[in-house]
Amino acid sequence: MALPFPLPPAPWCRSSSLLGCRAGVLALSLGLGSLAVPPTGVAQREPAIPESFVTEAARRAGPAVVRIDTMRTVTVGRLPSQGLGHPFFDQFFDQFFENGPSSRQRTQREQGTGVIFAEEGLILTNAHVVERSDQVEVRLTDGRTLAGTVVGLDSVTDLAVVRVASPTPLPVAPLGDSDAVEVGDWAIAVGNPFGLDNTVTMGIISNLNRNISKLGITNKRLELIQTDAAINPGNSGGPLLNAAGEVIGINTLVRSGPGAGLGFAIPINRARSIAEELIRTGKVSHAMVGIGLRPLTPELAREFNRNSDRGFRLPERQGVLVANVLPLSPAEQAGLRTGDVILAAGGTKVTNPEELLKAVEAAGVGGRLRLDVWQQGRERQVTVVPVDMAVLQQRNRAVEDGTYWRRIPLRP
Repeated sequence: MALPFPLPPAPWCRSSSLLGCRAGVLALSLGLGSLAVPPTGVAQREPAIPESFVTEAARRAGPAVVRIDTMRTVTVGRLPSQGLGHPFFDQFFDQFFENGPSSRQRTQREQGTGVIFAEEGLILTNAHVVERSDQVEVRLTDGRTLAGTVVGLDSVTDLAVVRVASPTPLPVAPLGDSDAVEVGDWAIAVGNPFGLDNTVTMGIISNLNRNISKLGITNKRLELIQTDAAINPGNSGGPLLNAAGEVIGINTLVRSGPGAGLGFAIPINRARSIAEELIRTGKVSHAMVGIGLRPLTPELAREFNRNSDRGFRLPERQGVLVANVLPLSPAEQAGLRTGDVILAAGGTKVTNPEELLKAVEAAGVGGRLRLDVWQQGRERQVTVVPVDMAVLQQRNRAVEDGTYWRRIPLRP
């Protein structure tokens, strides 16, 4: 056996005794070789590799993650007239081209993700995944494809429940407690981005209670979990897991462009309550009082008061400014006006619109909510009774198109 390094000549070796030196080197080589080779029959122990907690989490919840394929019919509008705008030419063009390039319909296909959360075949996903769909198909991890039925959806919270029927038991993902999540916790996203089924990515919880309005989306009511786990198109509706493999959120948004790499999920506690209401009634009730809001700080109030010629001043305090009041709304009926400042709701100080909206939701439709208001230079208290968003929208449309006023009989 050759040595891995050259041996220097031994100091006691002389040219006259070269044969003896060579014999000594050979004996040393044989000795080293006997030390390097383990005895025959002795098993070598492989180093133990601990199993990743991500593997265990994905194994626990992964089988309940499904791909949702949707089909919807969309109408492509009529092309601009080719007849030069003259009735004669328009008629000629329509006859020549078989009634012209009228509107046509085509089938649009899209994909998303969902997670089975009940043995009855109930699946949580995003509303925008199944909204306006004519057909919903659910593909399971075992390769089966089942027809899905939309039990209900709520565009305000971007949540939907889909039901499938299976002759065999379905895997169910365990639901965790999103109120127990902390910044820095592990976050695992499972879904089907870009049609790549059963993709798992990992990151951490970057922030909590991120109001969706801060992301430039004003027609939703959500406080989101922020994560740096990769979430891409197709992940929508899939679960965000904790290190134990429990669902703590439903993935819904991803930031693209500058600042890309930020994902957002609906907390599972919020999603669970919405799902229960959708299963029970098929819809979700959202309490509203009918006011537009803006945050007010002492600095903003001072700036307004220095440059205002509107005939009133704002209190240099923290609160919520009423930017507008919808007609026929609970706010108008309670006497709220544009320029009022709401200081407290239900006896609790409010410093931003999000806190006031939470108080309105907590009061619920038909509940009574006391507001402390700064109005025309003095504080007063008013009581508002929230109504359902659909009712308020119907009233607003009636005012805008004039149908409400036509219903009011004219006095002689």
